[in-house]
Amino acid sequence: MSEENGLEALDNWIDRLRIAPGTAVDLAARDPSERPDGLKRPAAKALTLAAVADLDRLQYLLFADGDASLLIVLQGLDAAGKDGTIRQVLTGMNPQGVRVAAFKQPTPEETAHDFLWRAHRAVPRKGEVAIFNRSHYEDVLVVRVHDLAPKAVWQARFDQINAFEALLAANGTRVLKFFLHISPEEQLARFAERLADPARQWKISETDYTERAFWPAYTRAYEEVLARCSTSDAPWYVIPSDRKWVRNIAVARIIADSLDKLELKTPPVRVDLSDIRRRYHEAVRHET
Repeated sequence: MSEENGLEALDNWIDRLRIAPGTAVDLAARDPSERPDGLKRPAAKALTLAAVADLDRLQYLLFADGDASLLIVLQGLDAAGKDGTIRQVLTGMNPQGVRVAAFKQPTPEETAHDFLWRAHRAVPRKGEVAIFNRSHYEDVLVVRVHDLAPKAVWQARFDQINAFEALLAANGTRVLKFFLHISPEEQLARFAERLADPARQWKISETDYTERAFWPAYTRAYEEVLARCSTSDAPWYVIPSDRKWVRNIAVARIIADSLDKLELKTPPVRVDLSDIRRRYHEAVRHET
């Protein structure tokens, strides 16, 4: 497949990954090992490298333009690849303009505030990219699955989350949300890799296995999240993630395309360039 045909196939496939607002979601009908028709791993890797290069260029423009920002939300069950996506897809971005926030069990300070407080503190400034490794959605996922709050409380949070994300969008923040969709079999295979690799054994947790018992409950919870909180301003994408190379090209291309649509430009020059050139040449003559 030519690069041009590969891009066309990829774009058509990516369109199907986006959850249209108000659409019912059945994760069992979405194959976590799916890949774009005709796209094979070597071609996908080349396309991923090109997308990562685009991200480098576009993030520079985002920072220079200083009028917009980007929030990337990564959600998924244990071993879905949130850390790997950050490491492999977003590697081309300048760390000076990127912040990563990991949302773990809330601290006492965080629980003393409303559930969105810790998320709002971590959203990106203008010109910045923020990546949420897990996110404010934990408060309608873990809280629901483990019955940590009454149903009336977490049900009300769907509208509160939509209003929060609409506020971000109205203030120039592009919000992209990715659910990294893996199968139970792939999760177990990745757990086995961790057990066999001393460099990754530190990531092993007892909850990796205890949470597997709640897989059906998490599936139902995610389906409602995707159905109720995918909006035109803050869309959800279900990313087939059993194949890491498929995950990488999908996420990289979606982010690059989204930034490209912002039509970012370098800001106008704010100094007298002729005067600056004159000073430069004077400095050179003085040094020589």
